[in-house]
Amino acid sequence: MYPRQIFALAIKEFLALLRDKRSRFVIIGPPLAQLLVFGFAATYDLNNVAVAIYNEDRGGAARELVSRIEGSPNFEVVAYIDHDSEVAPLINNRDVLVVLHIGQNFSSDLVKGTTTPLQVILDGRNSNTAMIAMNYLRNIVQDYNLGWLASQGESGLQVTLQTRSWYNENLQSRWFIVPGIVGLLTLVVTLLVTALSVARERESGTFDQLLVTPLRPVEILIGKAIPGIVIGLLEATLIIVLMGILFDIPLRGSLGALYLGIVLFLLSAVGVGLMISAISVTQQQAVLGAFLFLVPAVILSGFSTPIANMPEVVQWLTYLDPLRYFLVIVRGVTLEGNGYALLINQYWPMAAIGAVTLTLAGWLFRHRMY
Repeated sequence: MYPRQIFALAIKEFLALLRDKRSRFVIIGPPLAQLLVFGFAATYDLNNVAVAIYNEDRGGAARELVSRIEGSPNFEVVAYIDHDSEVAPLINNRDVLVVLHIGQNFSSDLVKGTTTPLQVILDGRNSNTAMIAMNYLRNIVQDYNLGWLASQGESGLQVTLQTRSWYNENLQSRWFIVPGIVGLLTLVVTLLVTALSVARERESGTFDQLLVTPLRPVEILIGKAIPGIVIGLLEATLIIVLMGILFDIPLRGSLGALYLGIVLFLLSAVGVGLMISAISVTQQQAVLGAFLFLVPAVILSGFSTPIANMPEVVQWLTYLDPLRYFLVIVRGVTLEGNGYALLINQYWPMAAIGAVTLTLAGWLFRHRMY
């Protein structure tokens, strides 16, 4: 290994990026614009809601309300629980989005004509979905009220909802969207920077000069990977800082756990970028190859649509997407306060993807050089 030569090659890559107007624009302009657009304007739709029923009242009124929820096309009852201790695991493990708690005196209070509360516990990590689910449930309760009152010959509302959202108390949609932007924009910038590196050398005619240097192909590969990793770290740091300043999103978990995830995510992104760069002859081919990977990666990550709503075959494909794992990490650290132990199942898949892609990039690089 020649550390000084590798470092010099990395410096050359930084200078090439800074001197190229298009590269400077890719690094600075689009990420900031997309952060503002996604943060302030993006919204999501909801397909279905997993709900758990905690029914302490075995009366007929409670059973009728539960049957209405079971028959709703917007809800899927996945669990019936009997104790308070069963609520937290269902929410924490993302098994359900909503837990409906019906108290012991629900039916008797309705018969007496007194106001009857229902407790709804929501997973506020996906705030937009939680708000839509709450509105669906509110409509069911209102229809139930009308039916109950009509059967009793009365008017007025007797059942009320008492809601409490976990992790995102005010159900602000940007708390869900903006942390995902950290992964999305970091992937875009890192992938484009690395994908253009070798293609730029070939297009400008300086690639042959690298072949006569004392550096081996793997050392040239390392030198070209360093700028992508450094720029990705800076990009992620900038977005994290703006996330707190502009959008007031908390960082409840371990900063070290977040940056470990960022490094592993960047290794996998750089591996993919260098693979694209190794097989591209021109910068146009490199950009097209990068976007050919980016679009499926974003869709399969769960950034815009829930993975659980995808066909089973497509869900299996998401395990090959490093962005899927990083979104869990960044949202887990910001909203849930997660640390290293809770994120280990997200770290090792990204490390494996990074090892495979970097190895393939090295093989392609040697194959294309000779």
